[in-house]
Amino acid sequence: MMALFRGGGATDWRTASREPVGIAPDPATTPEAIVQVYGARAWGWRGTFGIHTWIAVKPTGAESYTVYELIGWRLRYSDSAVAIRSRVPDERWFGSAPELLADKRGTGVDALIERIDRAVRDYPYAAEYTMWPGPNSNTFTAWVARAVPELEVDLPPTAIGKDFLGDRIIATAPSGSGLQLSLFGLLGLTASGVEGVEINILGLSFGLDPFAPAIKLPLLGRLGAAR
Repeated sequence: MMALFRGGGATDWRTASREPVGIAPDPATTPEAIVQVYGARAWGWRGTFGIHTWIAVKPTGAESYTVYELIGWRLRYSDSAVAIRSRVPDERWFGSAPELLADKRGTGVDALIERIDRAVRDYPYAAEYTMWPGPNSNTFTAWVARAVPELEVDLPPTAIGKDFLGDRIIATAPSGSGLQLSLFGLLGLTASGVEGVEINILGLSFGLDPFAPAIKLPLLGRLGAAR
């Protein structure tokens, strides 16, 4: 379960910790290709309800990670909220410790990284950001995960916005497998071998994973066996 962690006690986002937590392998000693997907509670009161997610990649032999994420406030000075930058992937998100949602390494991962980069650059809502019901940072991560289903990303119910499909009603689940029906991210049903079964009501997800037994609840996240 992802903790209800909202800034680590900091009173200002400028002073909130961005220290890494030691999940990401050191590229200096890990030459293999790596893809990791992270999620951390959002800053302030938003963190009670949801998380911010991002994708980190390191091709074979690379000396640093590239992180892909959607940051809404970029639209104040840019025509795109998509951020592509080199940074430590497991930094705290303004005080909130990240959790690892997917991890792929080794043979074949360089090809996945190329597909991730293409999907990021094709993201259709780069000039939009709506905290609820989307499109937001979790809509972005789900878009990429659908394009690269080999990642098998199981975004938790706290990833509000993952079910936003724009003007579509039917798509694969956010993991890229199974099937999802969604009406503007406000009402929907998801069924897949990765997510299990989820119901979305007003952007809040309730689910059951029978494969790695767990229930999924708004605010609390996944309760039960880790996938």
